[in-house]
This record gives sequence, structure tokens and C-alpha cells, in this order.
Amino acid sequence: MDHKMIGHLQTNHFPSTLTNKTQSVTKQKHHQTFEKILQDEMLNISHHAELRLKQRGIQLQPDQIHKLNQAIDRASAKGAQDSLILLNDTAFIVNIKNRTVVTAIDSKSMNDHVFTNIDSALFLT
Repeated sequence: MDHKMIGHLQTNHFPSTLTNKTQSVTKQKHHQTFEKILQDEMLNISHHAELRLKQRGIQLQPDQIHKLNQAIDRASAKGAQDSLILLNDTAFIVNIKNRTVVTAIDSKSMNDHVFTNIDSALFLT
């Protein structure tokens, strides 16, 4: 390897092909990791849930999305698959693995409502 002294710093020069390949692999790993983190943190809304949110006038605020993401993380850590998440006066059925809100129900629509196909429930404030 070719060593050059710059002041008191020593730098190593690698062949440009090796450096480019290493940088490319590093960028790919960083990109994949970033994509995975982004995907793991993303809250998906199914088409059905999107329709229910609009029909019922439910607007998710950033702090609510953050709370839902935290609840999904907690449910996932406990092995939950499909959860009922009650956030203030709104109920969300969420597929934990896919981080997808399947449906949303406001307090007016919850009267006499039976929730099925869930294996856990989280109550948030």
C-alpha cells in the first residue's frame, strides 16, 4: 500500500476499483438498512381503513400516528398478530406484522360493536 504523510496524519491509498466497490457495498448496506428502518417505522393504512377514516371524519394527527407506532412495537414484542388499539375515542384494528391499520371506528360507531379476529388489545391515552 502506498502511504503518504500529510502533516501528522497518515492516509492509505487503495486502488480506486477496490475503493469504489467498497463504497458501493457500504452504500447498499446503508440504503437497505435505512429502507428497513423506514419500513419498520411506517404505519400503513389499508384501503378499507382509509374509506372508514374519511366516512367517519377521523383525522390522524402526527402525535396519534406516533402513539400507534409505539403501540405496534409493544404488541409486536409480545407476539401479537392482530390488535385492537383504542386511542382516545377511536378504535383501530391493526395487523401488527404488516404495520397496517385494517379499519378505524369512532366512538359513535362503537356502540354494540363486536371486535373479532384479534388476539390483543391496547388502551392508549
